[in-house]
Amino acid sequence: MAKILIVDDEVGIRELLSEILRDEGHDIILAENAAAARAARNAARPDLVLLDIWMPDTDGVSLLKEWSGNGQLTMPVVMMSGHGTIDTAVEATRIGAMEFLEKPIALQKLLAAVKRGLARVKPTHAPSPLGLAAFSRSPALRDLRKRLEQVAEKSRIILLRVGPGSLAELCARTLQRAGTPWLDLSLTTMPLELNTLESARNGVLYIPELIYLSRPQQKNLVFAMDRLERHGQTLVVATEHRPEELVEHGWDERVVLRLFEVSLAPPALSEIRDDIPEIAGQILLHYVEAGEVPSRRLSSAALNALRNQNWSGGYSELKAVVKSLALGTLEDEISMDDVAHLLVKAPSTAFGLPLDLPLREAREMFERLYFEHHLQLDGGNMTRLAEKTGLERTHLYRKLKQLGISVGRRHEEASS
Repeated sequence: MAKILIVDDEVGIRELLSEILRDEGHDIILAENAAAARAARNAARPDLVLLDIWMPDTDGVSLLKEWSGNGQLTMPVVMMSGHGTIDTAVEATRIGAMEFLEKPIALQKLLAAVKRGLARVKPTHAPSPLGLAAFSRSPALRDLRKRLEQVAEKSRIILLRVGPGSLAELCARTLQRAGTPWLDLSLTTMPLELNTLESARNGVLYIPELIYLSRPQQKNLVFAMDRLERHGQTLVVATEHRPEELVEHGWDERVVLRLFEVSLAPPALSEIRDDIPEIAGQILLHYVEAGEVPSRRLSSAALNALRNQNWSGGYSELKAVVKSLALGTLEDEISMDDVAHLLVKAPSTAFGLPLDLPLREAREMFERLYFEHHLQLDGGNMTRLAEKTGLERTHLYRKLKQLGISVGRRHEEASS
Protein backbone atom coordinates (compact mmCIF):
# COMPACT_ATOMS: atom_id res chain seq x y z
CA MET A 1 0.00 0.00 0.00
CA ALA A 2 0.99 3.65 0.24
CA LYS A 3 3.63 5.28 2.47
CA ILE A 4 2.02 8.04 4.56
CA LEU A 5 3.98 10.52 6.67
CA ILE A 6 2.09 11.87 9.71
CA VAL A 7 3.54 15.08 11.17
CA ASP A 8 2.08 16.26 14.49
CA ASP A 9 3.65 17.35 17.77
CA GLU A 10 0.91 15.64 19.84
CA VAL A 11 1.81 12.01 20.43
CA GLY A 12 -1.83 10.99 21.00
CA ILE A 13 -2.90 12.29 17.59
CA ARG A 14 0.07 10.64 15.87
CA GLU A 15 -0.76 7.28 17.45
CA LEU A 16 -4.49 7.52 16.69
CA LEU A 17 -4.01 8.46 13.02
CA SER A 18 -1.27 5.86 12.68
CA GLU A 19 -3.51 3.10 14.08
CA ILE A 20 -6.41 4.01 11.77
CA LEU A 21 -4.28 4.17 8.62
CA ARG A 22 -2.28 1.02 9.43
CA ASP A 23 -5.60 -0.82 9.74
CA GLU A 24 -6.28 0.38 6.18
CA GLY A 25 -3.07 -1.33 5.09
CA HIS A 26 -0.81 1.71 4.74
CA ASP A 27 2.86 1.99 5.71
CA ILE A 28 3.11 4.80 8.29
CA ILE A 29 6.05 7.09 9.10
CA LEU A 30 5.80 9.41 12.12
CA ALA A 31 7.40 12.80 12.79
CA GLU A 32 6.91 14.97 15.85
CA ASN A 33 8.21 18.25 14.39
CA ALA A 34 9.42 19.94 11.20
CA ALA A 35 13.02 18.76 11.59
CA ALA A 36 11.92 15.12 11.83
CA ALA A 37 9.50 15.67 8.95
CA ARG A 38 12.29 16.97 6.70
CA ALA A 39 14.43 13.93 7.44
CA ALA A 40 11.53 11.51 6.94
CA ARG A 41 10.52 13.21 3.67
CA ASN A 42 14.05 12.91 2.31
CA ALA A 43 14.56 9.31 3.43
CA ALA A 44 11.18 7.72 2.75
CA ARG A 45 9.73 9.74 -0.17
CA PRO A 46 6.14 9.33 1.14
CA ASP A 47 3.14 9.09 -1.16
CA LEU A 48 1.09 11.40 1.09
CA VAL A 49 1.70 13.72 4.06
CA LEU A 50 -0.69 14.63 6.87
CA LEU A 51 0.80 17.86 8.21
CA ASP A 52 -0.19 19.70 11.38
CA ILE A 53 -0.11 23.49 11.17
CA TRP A 54 0.82 24.41 14.74
CA MET A 55 4.17 22.89 15.77
CA PRO A 56 6.84 24.17 18.19
CA ASP A 57 9.89 24.57 15.92
CA THR A 58 8.54 25.41 12.45
CA ASP A 59 4.85 25.65 11.69
CA GLY A 60 3.29 23.46 9.02
CA VAL A 61 2.61 26.30 6.56
CA SER A 62 6.28 27.35 6.68
CA LEU A 63 7.36 23.75 6.08
CA LEU A 64 4.92 23.54 3.17
CA LYS A 65 6.45 26.75 1.72
CA GLU A 66 9.91 25.25 2.12
CA TRP A 67 8.96 22.07 0.25
CA SER A 68 7.28 24.11 -2.44
CA GLY A 69 10.31 26.40 -2.75
CA ASN A 70 12.88 23.62 -3.09
CA GLY A 71 10.89 21.43 -5.47
CA GLN A 72 10.00 18.77 -2.86
CA LEU A 73 6.25 19.25 -2.95
CA THR A 74 5.91 16.22 -5.20
CA MET A 75 3.34 14.45 -3.01
CA PRO A 76 -0.17 15.44 -1.89
CA VAL A 77 -0.22 17.24 1.49
CA VAL A 78 -3.30 17.38 3.72
CA MET A 79 -3.08 20.10 6.38
CA MET A 80 -4.52 19.55 9.89
CA SER A 81 -5.35 22.04 12.63
CA GLY A 82 -7.43 22.28 15.77
CA HIS A 83 -7.76 26.04 15.59
CA GLY A 84 -7.08 27.02 12.02
CA THR A 85 -8.62 29.99 10.27
CA ILE A 86 -10.06 30.40 6.80
CA ASP A 87 -7.10 32.62 5.88
CA THR A 88 -4.66 29.91 6.93
CA ALA A 89 -6.53 27.27 4.94
CA VAL A 90 -6.59 29.52 1.86
CA GLU A 91 -2.86 30.26 2.18
CA ALA A 92 -1.99 26.56 2.56
CA THR A 93 -4.09 25.69 -0.50
CA ARG A 94 -2.45 28.48 -2.50
CA ILE A 95 1.00 27.15 -1.61
CA GLY A 96 0.05 23.64 -2.73
CA ALA A 97 -1.79 21.79 0.02
CA MET A 98 -4.45 19.43 -1.31
CA GLU A 99 -7.00 20.17 1.40
CA PHE A 100 -7.51 21.15 5.02
CA LEU A 101 -8.88 18.95 7.86
CA GLU A 102 -10.11 20.47 11.10
CA LYS A 103 -9.41 18.66 14.39
CA PRO A 104 -10.90 16.58 15.85
CA ILE A 105 -10.84 14.77 12.52
CA ALA A 106 -13.83 12.57 11.75
CA LEU A 107 -12.87 9.07 10.62
CA GLN A 108 -14.77 9.23 7.33
CA LYS A 109 -13.31 12.66 6.47
CA LEU A 110 -9.80 11.37 7.14
CA LEU A 111 -10.21 8.25 5.00
CA ALA A 112 -11.88 10.21 2.20
CA ALA A 113 -9.05 12.80 2.14
CA VAL A 114 -6.40 10.07 2.10
CA LYS A 115 -8.22 8.25 -0.70
CA ARG A 116 -8.46 11.45 -2.80
CA GLY A 117 -4.81 12.25 -2.21
CA LEU A 118 -3.56 8.79 -3.17
CA ALA A 119 -5.76 8.82 -6.27
CA ARG A 120 -3.90 11.83 -7.60
CA VAL A 121 -1.56 11.16 -10.50
CA LYS A 122 2.03 11.56 -9.40
CA PRO A 123 3.82 14.35 -11.27
CA THR A 124 6.21 13.17 -13.94
CA HIS A 125 7.85 16.54 -14.52
CA ALA A 126 11.05 17.69 -12.82
CA PRO A 127 10.62 19.62 -9.57
CA SER A 128 10.35 23.39 -9.80
CA PRO A 129 13.67 25.28 -9.69
CA LEU A 130 14.96 26.31 -6.29
CA GLY A 131 13.79 29.64 -4.90
CA LEU A 132 14.61 31.57 -1.75
CA ALA A 133 11.65 29.95 0.03
CA ALA A 134 13.73 26.76 0.22
CA PHE A 135 16.10 28.40 2.73
CA SER A 136 13.74 29.18 5.58
CA ARG A 137 16.43 28.85 8.24
CA SER A 138 18.55 31.72 6.91
CA PRO A 139 17.49 35.14 8.30
CA ALA A 140 19.35 36.95 5.48
CA LEU A 141 17.64 34.92 2.74
CA ARG A 142 14.23 35.16 4.43
CA ASP A 143 14.65 38.93 4.51
CA LEU A 144 15.77 39.01 0.89
CA ARG A 145 12.74 36.98 -0.21
CA LYS A 146 10.36 39.35 1.58
CA ARG A 147 12.00 42.39 0.00
CA LEU A 148 11.97 40.79 -3.43
CA GLU A 149 8.32 39.77 -3.26
CA GLN A 150 7.36 43.19 -1.89
CA VAL A 151 9.06 44.95 -4.81
CA ALA A 152 7.57 42.51 -7.32
CA GLU A 153 4.06 43.38 -6.13
CA LYS A 154 4.51 46.94 -7.44
CA SER A 155 7.02 46.66 -10.28
CA ARG A 156 7.33 44.30 -13.24
CA ILE A 157 10.98 45.31 -13.76
CA ILE A 158 13.53 44.54 -11.03
CA LEU A 159 17.21 45.33 -11.38
CA LEU A 160 19.63 43.48 -9.09
CA ARG A 161 22.83 45.34 -8.25
CA VAL A 162 25.28 42.47 -7.85
CA GLY A 163 28.99 41.79 -7.59
CA PRO A 164 31.16 38.68 -7.44
CA GLY A 165 29.25 35.88 -5.73
CA SER A 166 25.91 36.91 -7.22
CA LEU A 167 22.61 35.37 -6.12
CA ALA A 168 20.81 36.87 -9.15
CA GLU A 169 19.53 33.58 -10.59
CA LEU A 170 18.23 32.42 -7.21
CA CYS A 171 16.39 35.74 -6.78
CA ALA A 172 14.83 35.52 -10.23
CA ARG A 173 13.75 31.91 -9.73
CA THR A 174 12.01 32.97 -6.51
CA LEU A 175 9.57 35.04 -8.56
CA GLN A 176 8.84 32.18 -10.99
CA ARG A 177 5.60 30.56 -9.92
CA ALA A 178 5.31 26.79 -10.25
CA GLY A 179 4.57 25.68 -13.80
CA THR A 180 5.21 29.10 -15.39
CA PRO A 181 7.82 29.77 -18.12
CA TRP A 182 11.39 31.02 -17.79
CA LEU A 183 13.04 32.94 -20.62
CA ASP A 184 16.72 33.96 -20.48
CA LEU A 185 16.93 36.87 -22.93
CA SER A 186 20.74 36.75 -22.92
CA LEU A 187 20.51 33.47 -24.87
CA THR A 188 18.28 34.97 -27.57
CA THR A 189 20.34 36.37 -30.45
CA MET A 190 17.68 36.61 -33.16
CA PRO A 191 14.98 39.32 -33.15
CA LEU A 192 12.41 38.57 -30.47
CA GLU A 193 9.00 37.67 -31.85
CA LEU A 194 5.58 38.15 -30.33
CA ASN A 195 4.85 34.41 -30.31
CA THR A 196 8.00 33.85 -28.19
CA LEU A 197 6.75 36.33 -25.61
CA GLU A 198 3.27 34.83 -25.77
CA SER A 199 4.70 31.38 -25.03
CA ALA A 200 6.35 32.87 -21.91
CA ARG A 201 3.08 34.38 -20.64
CA ASN A 202 2.95 34.87 -16.84
CA GLY A 203 6.59 33.82 -16.59
CA VAL A 204 9.91 35.41 -15.67
CA LEU A 205 12.26 37.04 -18.18
CA TYR A 206 15.86 37.05 -16.98
CA ILE A 207 19.24 38.58 -17.89
CA PRO A 208 22.25 37.61 -15.73
CA GLU A 209 24.46 40.58 -16.79
CA LEU A 210 23.30 43.56 -18.82
CA ILE A 211 26.67 44.74 -20.08
CA TYR A 212 27.20 41.61 -22.19
CA LEU A 213 24.09 42.16 -24.32
CA SER A 214 24.73 42.98 -27.97
CA ARG A 215 22.87 45.83 -29.65
CA PRO A 216 20.25 43.44 -31.16
CA GLN A 217 19.76 41.86 -27.72
CA GLN A 218 19.26 45.32 -26.21
CA LYS A 219 16.53 45.92 -28.78
CA ASN A 220 14.95 42.59 -27.78
CA LEU A 221 15.01 43.73 -24.16
CA VAL A 222 13.20 46.98 -24.95
CA PHE A 223 10.69 45.05 -27.09
CA ALA A 224 9.96 42.76 -24.11
CA MET A 225 9.85 45.61 -21.57
CA ASP A 226 7.13 47.36 -23.56
CA ARG A 227 4.93 44.23 -23.40
CA LEU A 228 5.41 42.98 -19.82
CA GLU A 229 1.98 44.09 -18.65
CA ARG A 230 0.25 42.58 -21.66
CA HIS A 231 1.85 39.17 -21.07
CA GLY A 232 1.77 39.23 -17.26
CA GLN A 233 5.55 38.86 -17.01
CA THR A 234 8.22 39.94 -14.55
CA LEU A 235 11.62 41.04 -15.84
CA VAL A 236 14.65 40.45 -13.58
CA VAL A 237 17.99 41.79 -14.76
CA ALA A 238 21.35 41.96 -12.99
CA THR A 239 24.53 43.93 -13.42
CA GLU A 240 27.77 44.70 -11.65
CA HIS A 241 27.98 48.07 -13.42
CA ARG A 242 26.76 51.57 -12.70
CA PRO A 243 24.30 53.27 -15.10
CA GLU A 244 26.99 55.55 -16.54
CA GLU A 245 29.18 52.54 -17.34
CA LEU A 246 26.38 50.97 -19.37
CA VAL A 247 25.89 54.25 -21.26
CA GLU A 248 29.64 54.38 -21.96
CA HIS A 249 29.32 50.83 -23.27
CA GLY A 250 26.78 51.94 -25.88
CA TRP A 251 23.46 51.59 -24.08
CA ASP A 252 20.64 54.06 -24.68
CA GLU A 253 20.51 56.29 -21.60
CA ARG A 254 16.71 56.27 -21.56
CA VAL A 255 16.65 52.47 -21.42
CA VAL A 256 19.24 52.43 -18.63
CA LEU A 257 17.26 54.91 -16.55
CA ARG A 258 14.15 52.80 -17.03
CA LEU A 259 15.96 49.66 -15.90
CA PHE A 260 17.46 51.32 -12.82
CA GLU A 261 14.16 52.81 -11.67
CA VAL A 262 13.61 49.97 -9.18
CA SER A 263 16.62 48.05 -7.86
CA LEU A 264 17.70 45.76 -5.04
CA ALA A 265 21.16 44.82 -3.80
CA PRO A 266 21.08 41.16 -2.72
CA PRO A 267 23.97 39.89 -0.59
CA ALA A 268 26.85 38.03 -2.18
CA LEU A 269 27.65 34.47 -1.12
CA SER A 270 30.66 35.81 0.78
CA GLU A 271 28.27 37.87 2.95
CA ILE A 272 26.19 34.83 3.92
CA ARG A 273 29.01 32.32 4.21
CA ASP A 274 27.40 30.53 7.16
CA ASP A 275 24.35 29.77 4.99
CA ILE A 276 26.37 28.09 2.23
CA PRO A 277 26.10 24.58 3.79
CA GLU A 278 22.29 24.82 3.80
CA ILE A 279 22.25 26.21 0.25
CA ALA A 280 24.57 23.45 -0.99
CA GLY A 281 22.50 20.78 0.78
CA GLN A 282 19.28 22.02 -0.78
CA ILE A 283 20.88 22.19 -4.22
CA LEU A 284 22.02 18.58 -3.89
CA LEU A 285 18.61 17.48 -2.66
CA HIS A 286 16.98 19.23 -5.62
CA TYR A 287 19.26 17.44 -8.10
CA VAL A 288 18.49 14.10 -6.44
CA GLU A 289 14.73 14.79 -6.57
CA ALA A 290 14.99 15.69 -10.25
CA GLY A 291 16.83 12.43 -11.00
CA GLU A 292 19.84 14.34 -12.36
CA VAL A 293 22.29 12.78 -9.89
CA PRO A 294 22.36 9.58 -7.81
CA SER A 295 21.21 9.73 -4.20
CA ARG A 296 24.07 11.42 -2.37
CA ARG A 297 24.67 13.38 0.84
CA LEU A 298 27.34 15.92 1.80
CA SER A 299 29.46 15.14 4.87
CA SER A 300 29.87 17.81 7.54
CA ALA A 301 33.51 18.22 6.54
CA ALA A 302 32.54 18.65 2.88
CA LEU A 303 29.93 21.26 3.79
CA ASN A 304 32.50 23.13 5.85
CA ALA A 305 34.96 23.03 2.95
CA LEU A 306 32.32 24.49 0.64
CA ARG A 307 31.57 27.20 3.20
CA ASN A 308 35.20 28.28 3.17
CA GLN A 309 35.45 28.58 -0.61
CA ASN A 310 35.51 31.93 -2.38
CA TRP A 311 32.46 31.69 -4.67
CA SER A 312 33.25 34.54 -7.04
CA GLY A 313 31.07 32.84 -9.66
CA GLY A 314 28.11 33.02 -7.30
CA TYR A 315 25.11 30.73 -7.10
CA SER A 316 25.65 29.34 -10.61
CA GLU A 317 29.18 28.23 -9.73
CA LEU A 318 28.03 26.62 -6.48
CA LYS A 319 25.31 24.69 -8.34
CA ALA A 320 27.82 23.42 -10.90
CA VAL A 321 30.24 22.28 -8.20
CA VAL A 322 27.56 20.45 -6.20
CA LYS A 323 26.34 18.64 -9.31
CA SER A 324 29.89 17.70 -10.28
CA LEU A 325 30.58 16.36 -6.79
CA ALA A 326 27.41 14.26 -6.79
CA LEU A 327 28.19 12.77 -10.20
CA GLY A 328 31.89 12.26 -9.55
CA THR A 329 32.02 10.72 -6.08
CA LEU A 330 32.25 6.93 -5.73
CA GLU A 331 30.54 6.82 -2.33
CA ASP A 332 27.07 7.69 -1.04
CA GLU A 333 28.61 10.45 1.07
CA ILE A 334 30.56 13.30 -0.54
CA SER A 335 33.73 13.79 1.48
CA MET A 336 36.05 16.72 2.10
CA ASP A 337 38.60 14.97 -0.14
CA ASP A 338 36.08 14.99 -2.99
CA VAL A 339 35.70 18.74 -2.57
CA ALA A 340 39.46 19.27 -2.34
CA HIS A 341 40.14 17.24 -5.49
CA LEU A 342 37.53 19.15 -7.50
CA LEU A 343 38.35 22.63 -6.23
CA VAL A 344 42.11 22.55 -6.75
CA LYS A 345 43.82 25.91 -7.07
CA ALA A 346 43.06 27.33 -10.48
CA PRO A 347 45.97 28.37 -12.71
CA SER A 348 46.82 32.07 -12.59
CA THR A 349 46.44 32.44 -16.35
CA ALA A 350 43.85 31.38 -18.89
CA PHE A 351 44.04 31.81 -22.66
CA GLY A 352 47.14 33.88 -22.09
CA LEU A 353 45.36 36.30 -19.72
CA PRO A 354 46.53 36.80 -16.14
CA LEU A 355 43.73 36.08 -13.68
CA ASP A 356 45.23 37.86 -10.69
CA LEU A 357 44.57 41.35 -12.07
CA PRO A 358 41.78 43.64 -10.87
CA LEU A 359 38.58 42.97 -12.84
CA ARG A 360 38.70 46.24 -14.78
CA GLU A 361 42.28 45.67 -15.97
CA ALA A 362 41.59 42.03 -16.89
CA ARG A 363 38.46 43.05 -18.83
CA GLU A 364 40.37 45.74 -20.74
CA MET A 365 43.09 43.24 -21.62
CA PHE A 366 40.49 40.78 -22.91
CA GLU A 367 38.71 43.48 -24.91
CA ARG A 368 42.02 44.57 -26.47
CA LEU A 369 42.80 40.99 -27.58
CA TYR A 370 39.21 40.54 -28.78
CA PHE A 371 39.13 43.62 -31.00
CA GLU A 372 42.66 43.12 -32.34
CA HIS A 373 41.74 39.52 -33.26
CA HIS A 374 38.63 40.55 -35.21
CA LEU A 375 40.35 43.52 -36.86
CA GLN A 376 42.97 41.12 -38.15
CA LEU A 377 40.37 38.59 -39.33
CA ASP A 378 38.38 41.23 -41.21
CA GLY A 379 41.36 43.06 -42.61
CA GLY A 380 40.53 46.12 -40.56
CA ASN A 381 36.99 46.44 -41.95
CA MET A 382 35.18 48.60 -39.40
CA THR A 383 31.75 47.94 -40.83
CA ARG A 384 32.08 44.19 -40.34
CA LEU A 385 33.61 44.72 -36.88
CA ALA A 386 30.64 46.89 -35.87
CA GLU A 387 28.21 44.21 -37.08
CA LYS A 388 30.05 41.45 -35.21
CA THR A 389 30.24 43.31 -31.92
CA GLY A 390 26.81 44.92 -32.08
CA LEU A 391 28.37 48.36 -31.44
CA GLU A 392 27.60 51.53 -33.34
CA ARG A 393 30.50 52.90 -35.39
CA THR A 394 30.87 56.01 -33.21
CA HIS A 395 31.00 53.99 -30.00
CA LEU A 396 33.29 51.43 -31.63
CA TYR A 397 35.88 54.10 -32.57
CA ARG A 398 35.68 55.52 -29.05
CA LYS A 399 36.14 52.05 -27.52
CA LEU A 400 39.19 51.29 -29.71
CA LYS A 401 40.72 54.63 -28.78
CA GLN A 402 40.18 53.93 -25.06
CA LEU A 403 41.93 50.56 -25.48
CA GLY A 404 44.87 52.16 -27.29
CA ILE A 405 44.17 50.32 -30.56
CA SER A 406 45.26 52.42 -33.51
CA VAL A 407 42.76 52.68 -36.36
CA GLY A 408 44.74 54.28 -39.16
CA ARG A 409 44.02 55.23 -42.75
CA ARG A 410 44.34 51.62 -43.86
CA HIS A 411 41.44 50.60 -41.62
CA GLU A 412 39.38 53.58 -42.76
CA GLU A 413 39.90 52.62 -46.41
CA ALA A 414 39.16 48.97 -45.73
CA SER A 415 35.82 49.83 -44.19
CA SER A 416 34.71 52.20 -46.92
